[in-house]
Amino acid sequence: MKKIRDINRRDFINGFALSIAAGSSLSPLEILANQKNGLNTSHYPPALMGMRGSNPGSFEVAHALAWGGAKFNNPKHQTDDDYDLVVVGGGISGLSAAYFFQQRYGNDAKILILDNHDDFGGHARRNEFNVDGEELICYGGSQSIDTPSGYSSVSKQLLKDLDIYTDRFYEYYDREFFDRNNLKRGIHFSRHAYAKSVVADDILRQRLSSNNEHNLQIIDSYPIKNESKKALISLLKDETDHLQHIESQSEKIRFLRKTSYSDFLNKHLNIPQEITKTFRDQIKGLWGVGWDALSTMEAFNYDMPGTEYLDFVLSDDDPSNTFDSASEKVNGRDEPYIFHFPDGNASIPRCLVRKLIPRAIPGRTMEDIVKAKVDYDLLDEKNSTVRLRLNSTAVNVQNTSEGNNVDIKYINRGTAYRVRGRHVVMACYNNMLPYLCPELTEKQNTAIKYATKIPLVYISVAVRNWHAFNDLGYHSFYIPQSKLMHSFGMDFPVSMGGYNYTSKPSQATVLHGTFVPTDPDIGLSPKEQAINGRRKLYEMSFENIENLIYEQLDESLGTGGFDVEKDISGITVNRWPHGYSWEYNDYSDPVEYTPYNGPHIEGRKKIGRISIANSDASAYAYVDGAIDAADRAVNEQLKK
Repeated sequence: MKKIRDINRRDFINGFALSIAAGSSLSPLEILANQKNGLNTSHYPPALMGMRGSNPGSFEVAHALAWGGAKFNNPKHQTDDDYDLVVVGGGISGLSAAYFFQQRYGNDAKILILDNHDDFGGHARRNEFNVDGEELICYGGSQSIDTPSGYSSVSKQLLKDLDIYTDRFYEYYDREFFDRNNLKRGIHFSRHAYAKSVVADDILRQRLSSNNEHNLQIIDSYPIKNESKKALISLLKDETDHLQHIESQSEKIRFLRKTSYSDFLNKHLNIPQEITKTFRDQIKGLWGVGWDALSTMEAFNYDMPGTEYLDFVLSDDDPSNTFDSASEKVNGRDEPYIFHFPDGNASIPRCLVRKLIPRAIPGRTMEDIVKAKVDYDLLDEKNSTVRLRLNSTAVNVQNTSEGNNVDIKYINRGTAYRVRGRHVVMACYNNMLPYLCPELTEKQNTAIKYATKIPLVYISVAVRNWHAFNDLGYHSFYIPQSKLMHSFGMDFPVSMGGYNYTSKPSQATVLHGTFVPTDPDIGLSPKEQAINGRRKLYEMSFENIENLIYEQLDESLGTGGFDVEKDISGITVNRWPHGYSWEYNDYSDPVEYTPYNGPHIEGRKKIGRISIANSDASAYAYVDGAIDAADRAVNEQLKK
């Protein structure tokens, strides 16, 4: 494996948070001192490389509070003005809440937004690279506007208010780019998981006919046992109703929901584990877990092999009829998946900040936001009616004894501050609320703790050319049983606002990879795998991840001439230990739990002048879930 000698990156990890979590003897004052000494206030966050996402410096105080039980001194006097609204969390939901409040309360409303990261947007994060003088823009979190026709009227109107018109993406997104360049989806069987390293066409979900000689040859090239090749061919030709032995409709449905797709293939269709493990990780980017912990019903929704001919009937009152599961949402889209800015959904919070603090970001359209630069020095001006304060971690949020205000204590650059708001919207991670809000009831506390977040890593790699993809004939790869990325490939082909996607292999571009740490095939539930995966992620340094990126790219693309020493210009690892919001799934959660019914409803109840937004409170990990939660929270506070 080759090693990059001169890659332009910085490794920020120093193990500080893990020492706190382990119950070190550091006092809160020492924690604050460490945080203060580690901050760099002169940087431009989107252009930073190395370990990003939940960047070092953003989580130490929260972990000290939640894991170590740290206590922080309360400032004797209030350290800032009173505000009409204080928002904790500067992601899409928090910024939407600030915007809705300004609309409904009045343009003169004094608003303070606190965020623990060094950049705003939450998971909707922008990455920038400069490759030999060429600017590249990509996304480090929230990806695309998914099926906007299904958005609520509030979410649709917000996009219009921001001058975001999704129909324009039909022009900006080049849907023919990969076909025009003869680039297909590939699969990489890695050396560590299979008999040898092989790159081939990914046909794992293609129906086979008896005369499809080309696809049979592709399967023959896969480095799996002959028994497995025969089983895969049989599975891809399968037209059997594998439920015909079950008479009762209710028993059929129960079987589908309580049998994992991996077990369905292995134990009921006698498909070898070598094949079930090859299929397993295809779904990880959507659910944050593999087919070992997702139901056969979900596999049916996704048209997975062996499920297409299952015959059953859902009753009209079945809870699943009230919403689309994640796979149904993907498979049943009535719109293409093209509503994508070059920086993903980061353009949405950037547009929101431009509305709230116009001086900080120039322009007014969805096109000019793409290349607009944020002046971070203007986000927190004293004379501005709306202020966005980064590097600020809330540690206590509590109604005053009179009940007409809320006091918020937070840590910024190693110092404790106290501010007061007439109203507060909590748009941070839900699982922090029990540690921040002492007025939570035990019932609400328990409801909040039901869910967890899915750990997720989005990896951006700037490369000087894409000759290897062109020579191999692939634009992306699925890597089953991988050490790191289960998928990676060329970024979405979007050109808009003066920013142009690459047009020829000699030009620089960005690769996007996805890594979801899990603990598969040992009987763990999705929640247990998320908790274990998050622990694994905290134990990985940037260097660990970087080395695995080199290894994967070298092995997958090396036969196409890719040289990791010469062709990689920069790497940004967007690490989200608390990534996707928890979405109920019928394999591990009660079937009656949906976005409209479940513990999150109790968990998001108003606490006096404190309301709860964020996509966690919607049990729905999409942009509109975050926006709708903000709308509800603001209406609660203004009693509309």
